[in-house]
Amino acid sequence: MLRLSLDLSVLPSLHLLSAYTGVNELTFLAIKPDGVQRHLIGEIIRRFEKKGFKLVGMKLMQASEDLLKEHYIALHDRPFYSHLMKYMRSGPIVAMVWQGLDVVKTARAMIGETNPADSRPGTIRGDFCIDISKNVIHGSDSIESARREILLWFHADELTCWVDSTEHWIYE
Repeated sequence: MLRLSLDLSVLPSLHLLSAYTGVNELTFLAIKPDGVQRHLIGEIIRRFEKKGFKLVGMKLMQASEDLLKEHYIALHDRPFYSHLMKYMRSGPIVAMVWQGLDVVKTARAMIGETNPADSRPGTIRGDFCIDISKNVIHGSDSIESARREILLWFHADELTCWVDSTEHWIYE
């Protein structure tokens, strides 16, 4: 199995990566193959932009088996693992990095519960999902997993540090 380095020193010392708290907090989101196939990319991005978060990295890709094995390493022994791997290889994925205040926690709330039946209306899964095995989007569940997942899915030169002219309308 491919083991990727999770050393933060491989990333540039940009302000958004060096201070990984507060407004500079980052999270990893991935629109899964069913979300891409159902043409939900724009709607999902729109929700995060309207909330006030800043997109700093995005790519449409077909994830390799090695990448997915590393991403889902904690689920390797679960009975649904092989189905999950097949599903995640079934089509393109939109991998994204978002920046903002409490973005990890807020993104998880916006996404909804893993099981769409437990997700409230107004969340992504509550609005667009029925089946737990086709739940449209992945979001990091902690700052630590966000760091790990960002380093796994993105190279340093694929993240863009930029000034958003609306920040003073969003943050105190």
